[in-house]
Amino acid sequence: MARKNDTLCLHLEEDEGDCRFFGAVSFPIFQTATYSHPALGQSTGFDYSRLQNPTREHLEKIVAQLEGGIDAFAVSSGMAAVALLTEIFQPGDEIIADSDLYGGSIRLFDNVLKNKGVKVCYTECYKSDFKHLITPKTKAVYIETPTNPMMNVTDIAKTAETAHNHNLLLVVDNTFLSPYFQNPLKLGADVVIHSGTKFLSGHNDTLAGFIVTNRADIQEKLRFFIKTTGSGLAPFDSWLVERGIKTLAVRMDKAQSNAFKIAQWLENQPKVRRVIYPGLPNHPGYEIMKRQARGFGSMITFEVENKALVEQILGKVRLIKFAESLGGVETLITYPTTQTHADVPEETRLKNGITDCVLRLSVGIENAEDLIEELQNVIS
Repeated sequence: MARKNDTLCLHLEEDEGDCRFFGAVSFPIFQTATYSHPALGQSTGFDYSRLQNPTREHLEKIVAQLEGGIDAFAVSSGMAAVALLTEIFQPGDEIIADSDLYGGSIRLFDNVLKNKGVKVCYTECYKSDFKHLITPKTKAVYIETPTNPMMNVTDIAKTAETAHNHNLLLVVDNTFLSPYFQNPLKLGADVVIHSGTKFLSGHNDTLAGFIVTNRADIQEKLRFFIKTTGSGLAPFDSWLVERGIKTLAVRMDKAQSNAFKIAQWLENQPKVRRVIYPGLPNHPGYEIMKRQARGFGSMITFEVENKALVEQILGKVRLIKFAESLGGVETLITYPTTQTHADVPEETRLKNGITDCVLRLSVGIENAEDLIEELQNVIS
């Protein structure tokens, strides 16, 4: 019988019954740069930690197992993961991307990829057919679902069908839901991206990124590029992320429970113009989420009545931290205009709905009543 996701967060199936490393329950940190060889032509299986490290390899197997991929690649940050993936594209290639993405991804696409001669065409993938943007040079479709920060939901299976009908790759950034709630590869995606800094690690204490694939041709290319670019995650950081994943299930369930309560509370506040949370039945993507995910996550975006209230909220929060990032045990509030999307052109931000009155809430695992009391104090 196949193991359930919450069990897979703690146990790598291939290691069941294994008592290596003196029976250590916590996988060891192999804090070494290089490895000795028994003799010429013989190897322990590891040569140099830029190529691979046992701690990183173990973490990669766990993430691949959770996502249902054949391989995973652990790198130094979420942006390092996006950058590593772009190495598979050549000058002259084109990518179709959702217009509402994390600002760092847009910055990389509009600058680094542009300088490499790769063109990115943006569209609202969650609501429009992108077939008119496909050319003979198009190689991939890149989406987030839900998107950051406007929480737009794209039908992964439908998007994968369209992409594959035109021999395109589908890449899905799954950071907001984590593999505990959503598995894009099982819905037809070819590549999944994670900022492991966020929910996978879950404690705001390290940076990490992941690429997961179920295609052998992409696996082969990425194994070459990760050793060549030197972007692999360090042993101690790999151990921190693996430790975080052990509690992924309980953290995601608790944070989601809190998010439901907070989203419902925010809907009843007169100074809040709108609440965007895919777990609310009035969200346009609610039914799609029910089909393709096992949960709605703990990210909430909301818009207040004016910028003065934004300044009041950000100046008064104490239990909730005014900080960039998301997915940790602590609840964080972020101002996309000056933080996550500061480098996105204003015209693009406004077109996507990111006004100067929009705030993003990453709900943590504190007591929901305490979080609501804090929001009541800072919004009123």
